[in-house]
Amino acid sequence: MNGAKVFVLHIALQGCLRATDVEYGITADTGGHIRYLLDLVSASGRNSAIDRMEIVTRAFHHAAYAECYAEPVETIDGTTRIVRLLTASDAYLVKEDLWTEHDSLVEALVAHIATLDRAPDVMHAHYADAGLIAARVSARTGIPYVFTAHSLGRVKLAAFDRDCAETAGLDRRIAIEEEAIAGAAAIIASSRDEAEVQYADYDAYDPGRIRVFAPGSDLKQFANCGTDARVDALINRFLDDPDKPAILAIARPVTKKNLAALVHAYGRSPALQAAANLVILAGTRDDSATLEPEIRDNIAELLQLIDRYDLYGKVSYPKQHRPDDIAAVYAHARTRRGIFVNPALNEPFGLTLLEAAASGLPVVATDSGGPNDIVETCGNGILVDPRSPSAITDAILKILADPALWSRYSAAGSLAIRAYDWDRHVQLYTGLLAEVVNAAPAVTDRKPELLLVSDIDGTLIGCAKGVDAFAAWHEAQTDVAFAIATGRSFHSAMAVLGQHDAPRPEILITSVGSEIYYRTVRGAVYDRDTEWDGIIAAGWDREAVAALIGQYAGLTPQSPLEQRRFKLSYFADGDMAAAERVRELLAEHGHSCSIIQSHGRYLDILPHAASKGTAVEHVRRRLGLEPRQVIVAGDSGNDIEMLRSSRHAIIVGNYSDGLGSRADLAHGYVAIGNHARGVIEGVAFFRDAAAGIDVEGIRKAS
Repeated sequence: MNGAKVFVLHIALQGCLRATDVEYGITADTGGHIRYLLDLVSASGRNSAIDRMEIVTRAFHHAAYAECYAEPVETIDGTTRIVRLLTASDAYLVKEDLWTEHDSLVEALVAHIATLDRAPDVMHAHYADAGLIAARVSARTGIPYVFTAHSLGRVKLAAFDRDCAETAGLDRRIAIEEEAIAGAAAIIASSRDEAEVQYADYDAYDPGRIRVFAPGSDLKQFANCGTDARVDALINRFLDDPDKPAILAIARPVTKKNLAALVHAYGRSPALQAAANLVILAGTRDDSATLEPEIRDNIAELLQLIDRYDLYGKVSYPKQHRPDDIAAVYAHARTRRGIFVNPALNEPFGLTLLEAAASGLPVVATDSGGPNDIVETCGNGILVDPRSPSAITDAILKILADPALWSRYSAAGSLAIRAYDWDRHVQLYTGLLAEVVNAAPAVTDRKPELLLVSDIDGTLIGCAKGVDAFAAWHEAQTDVAFAIATGRSFHSAMAVLGQHDAPRPEILITSVGSEIYYRTVRGAVYDRDTEWDGIIAAGWDREAVAALIGQYAGLTPQSPLEQRRFKLSYFADGDMAAAERVRELLAEHGHSCSIIQSHGRYLDILPHAASKGTAVEHVRRRLGLEPRQVIVAGDSGNDIEMLRSSRHAIIVGNYSDGLGSRADLAHGYVAIGNHARGVIEGVAFFRDAAAGIDVEGIRKAS
């Protein structure tokens, strides 16, 4: 492609898809993925890298739905349109039945592409069936595709953990997902949980092909949302005391959204009923008897629970609302110092959580899926086990009972407006598409003159102007292979580098040296170094080490996302002796491990052979470089091994953990500049030294 503009063909087969006035909730499959797709297309239209888009879906007739869903073409604007393909059936099909149309969809899409004046550069498949269609069309046409799952069958299967109506057909769906994942040039995930936990259950899982891009959201309408008398009346007519705080939930009434658990929590807690009303917006409906079975059954269950717990006058459950009412609904809850609750069994992303955050509502959210990233980013609420009504109750009461905590969470939500921006998302998205379409030499296929390895947090990142300067400097370094060595996971590292516009590294050493990835000829893909995995696995008994720490060390584990196959991570809570205490404990039980403590707070336990330093040495040997051709840069305790073992070590000016005064780092160069500027300064120092220039003398004289 080499700078040419991109033609993207989106494939989205589920639900009732049209350009405007989408009837969200009219079917169980007409939900957030359509909102995501339309917002993505709208934002993509503002980006100069994309000049043409098509959204391909199925044409169908249904007596209860608008005739527009049978129209072959719907124009969105001058460069974007929706194309509805005729397939074997012209009936509306739920996602569980789309497999019957696979063959005819493939033929219809191949035929459609053949009629175009220009073939798409890349396809973007949304949901499992679209991914399978893309895989088969790609095999026929050579057009690569990226895949967004939106939700995954294995996650749903684990959430229910039993044979029931909700798990029917999941084996077929999972097989479809395996084919979609296996053929994708790249996979877009919305959260680390999705990238590192959910996809990991699939045979085709390849972490180096997955990129985490938090979806954007147009949150401006929620940032300063105000109440509306009509909306207030819509809610208040159910309530005896409408001025009490509101516990608000907005979700489609499908089983995975787990709204019944919230009603159970509320119904079983006199304290919760005394403290707040419960407000549930569960789609729109006229006659429940005409709804799809899953939606009808969930509505019936909610009404039965309200009756069982005798919650009349305490629960508001309007059956109708307009899309433009939602901002006023959030404002209704915020002005009453209420809370937004998402109790879903799994939430792939959590758009309503962003809307609630932007409106100033604290949140209580499921700990399964995207809410992990949202709450970590914004710091605006509490994550809970969605299967535990008592956990939901306790979290809500904790926030309601503490006015200062409510105010802190309310204010923190404003971060969502900056962090989840559509234009920013599309900037990262178009960069990925360019990498999918273009080929470039892989680092393992060439021999650079210099390998520069930098930590991320506190070293490369910390000053936006410094990152910009580094990006410009890096672009001119044609003989330098750029690598990252970080305590972050692969997906966390890639996400934060993208968020800060840092250059894309050719090599990533992640999870404190316990994983290594190399960028391949397709720039969107990274291959994991399985040879390194084998080297460090020797003598590592992860389960036994974790059991010892849990029993004797008194450390608090970091989140499940920070625990890796070759890394256990804990909070040391400022205990500077924690590392030595853990080392002695493990040695006493016959375990020789690498123990790394940084910033006084974080403690990582790795296999004995794993560290940033040993990983850098492994990469050096694999690239066929001499020790003099390697420069490393860091700022904190988890960089010590790497800095100590490298002949050319840069300690950036903003270092911590006493790096600048350590005797074992006396050979290093302590930069005057902070963060990325210090890295550039350090490389210049070592290059000048290699050229025979008396840089130390010049520096002392100045």
